[in-house]
Amino acid sequence: MKLLTIRTDKEEQLGISTKKGILNVTEKFPNFPDVKAVIKNSSIHELINLHDKALKDDELKFLNEGDLDIGPCVTDPGKIICVGLNYRKHAEESGAEIPKSPILFNKYNNTLAGHKESIKLPNDSTQVDYEAELAIVIGKETKEISKEHALEHVFGYSTANDLTARDLQFRTNQWLLGKNLDGFCPLGPYLVTADEIENPNSLDISCTINGEVRQKSNTKDMIFYCDEIVSYISHYMTLNPGDVILTGTPEGVVLGLEESEQVWLADGDEIEVEVEGLGKLHNIIRKRIEE
Repeated sequence: MKLLTIRTDKEEQLGISTKKGILNVTEKFPNFPDVKAVIKNSSIHELINLHDKALKDDELKFLNEGDLDIGPCVTDPGKIICVGLNYRKHAEESGAEIPKSPILFNKYNNTLAGHKESIKLPNDSTQVDYEAELAIVIGKETKEISKEHALEHVFGYSTANDLTARDLQFRTNQWLLGKNLDGFCPLGPYLVTADEIENPNSLDISCTINGEVRQKSNTKDMIFYCDEIVSYISHYMTLNPGDVILTGTPEGVVLGLEESEQVWLADGDEIEVEVEGLGKLHNIIRKRIEE
């Protein structure tokens, strides 16, 4: 099942992508206010029944996805945890040693952005980069879980873009500043439930800029697979329903190119990140205009 966030003038609502179009669940069934409520209440089976009944209802109105303002598929995660240098070829292009343990950092909720949302460039950065990523969304409280059972705690998966201002990232030896600018974590358009993804460790992943392919890989190249990542993190902090984990990016980022070939993101650039089975995430880069 593909869940998404519908932005309206008053609130963010839960939607389901179906073969007939988008069903606004919240509008018809207020007990499903948003995606996070579904995750926390473990009400996916109720939602599946609702989905099946809706497809048989000839009088029910479905929405055209292209007409909607789609927000981040998880709107208020308790944690956004990211894994750095988790693709072998990306670590190599960055000139870094292959990590022996997952390199963890975080993003905050101010970084979340929706599908087709414009992302504003910071005024004091000239080196903004893209990073196509597979995102894991936790489905239930997870503490010290084994690798063998880790994926049982995953609610679903999504497409993400770990946008990064490299000059701010490396201004100090802490990455936080370059990773946590407003809108620097587009997430979506869909949250695809785990039952639809047979193996998250074998998915094609790509990124195009203005139609030019910049990243093209497969999650097979990850150094630490999804089950290892969830297990590892859970041994140091409790993961809660709705928490998001970004699993790293493959090779092909601007940072990995020779300096003479580096063309950083600029005003008007259109970014499309795609993960197999999870949909395409589209965003536009815009120059910030001072008021």
